[in-house]
Amino acid sequence: MKKLESSLKNMLLVLTGVTAISVALLAYVNELTKGPIAEANAKTLNEALKQVLPEFTNNPVGESDTIFSEKDGKKVVDFIVYPAKKGEEWVGSAVESKAMGFGGELKVLVGFDAEGKIYNYSLLAHAETPGLGSKAADWFKEGNKGSIKGMSPGEGELKVSKDGGQVDAITASTITSRAFLNAVNKAYEAYKTGEVDTVSGASQKNEPATAPETETVKQDSIN
Repeated sequence: MKKLESSLKNMLLVLTGVTAISVALLAYVNELTKGPIAEANAKTLNEALKQVLPEFTNNPVGESDTIFSEKDGKKVVDFIVYPAKKGEEWVGSAVESKAMGFGGELKVLVGFDAEGKIYNYSLLAHAETPGLGSKAADWFKEGNKGSIKGMSPGEGELKVSKDGGQVDAITASTITSRAFLNAVNKAYEAYKTGEVDTVSGASQKNEPATAPETETVKQDSIN
């Protein structure tokens, strides 16, 4: 009996030691990779800003403003506004905005010139269906069917043509298109005023669909 108890104690000691070493190694690796990951993210963001804004000479990231809201007692980032300047002249701003698409959250960086017109955008993250909703990365860019280049939500909320708007939706992905334009409209509001109604900003149509992704075409045909 004593031998058995001794064996159990030894096993527990070994397991505790292995756990402690594993935790320490994970913490060490995390510390080592934290810097490179942050640098990679910063580089990606800076490249995206160069794509969506007119030529600038300042550091938009260093001069950015973050708009928060409170949810369940916690601060949540809703928008980040990046001002662009050429010398002393303000030439526009890019706004990081998000909305709920078909498969999950869709995050977009929208660039506006000094007149409030859309200069360009970059789809930063999404969980949309490959080959369908994922087309939002390019569908709304200049030269493509759903181009929003030069449009201004200040002259009227951007909507898909199916909802009486002026923008062609992605084929078979109306829900994603609505979510994308919702994010753009909210980005403009943040660009213009520095504030946005985060409670009522999303319409009912922008809620994620309950049908499985394999039925995207069928789902869009009834929206």
